[in-house]
Amino acid sequence: MRIVLVGPPGAGKGTQAAFLAKNLSIPHISTGDLFRANISQGTELGKRAKAFMDAGDLVPDEITIGMAKDRMEQSDAENGFLLDGFPRNVSQAEALDVMLKTAGMKLDAVLDLEVEEDEVVKRIAGRRTCRNDSAHVFHVLYAPPKAEGVCDTCGGELYQRGDDSEATVRNRLEVYHTQTEPIIDYYKAQGLLVTISALGKVEEVTQRAMDALKK
Repeated sequence: MRIVLVGPPGAGKGTQAAFLAKNLSIPHISTGDLFRANISQGTELGKRAKAFMDAGDLVPDEITIGMAKDRMEQSDAENGFLLDGFPRNVSQAEALDVMLKTAGMKLDAVLDLEVEEDEVVKRIAGRRTCRNDSAHVFHVLYAPPKAEGVCDTCGGELYQRGDDSEATVRNRLEVYHTQTEPIIDYYKAQGLLVTISALGKVEEVTQRAMDALKK
């Protein structure tokens, strides 16, 4: 299957993408991984992207599209892929359509993880990260530490990252509504959109997604 995964920040796209890709035996292609791989490997696209990022500017669509095209042409993506974070706007969605049509391919589904804005804020703003190890993450409501402000694993101080603050989350949501949400209507018009609730346990959402995709 060739799938695009969309949803607001905090919807659990990264987590669901990993589970779905494994269940469907297709590679998970995320924008973040594309950028990291191209920059670390010193590709021409990576160098161009890094120059924009170092200047604090958004990376132009053409660079992101080029990275995605290169990745989708790799052998492990011949029988399908799951795109996470790409396309992020209608221009990129149109470019993806052209790219796939040229290769004699098409998307099978666009999976939209739906979650209320207040729930997104609650999920992200409640996260607390260990200063000693950023892999140790807790949540004040859903996964609280045994002692407030102290990491269960190493005893390090837990803190709220700047990009997890409510103000930053609401700003990210505004960017999502303006730039990315329009692709939902774009794909709905093509009859590709499959919307599911992103509420509940991780495995429940994964099963919900698998059931929807089978249909």
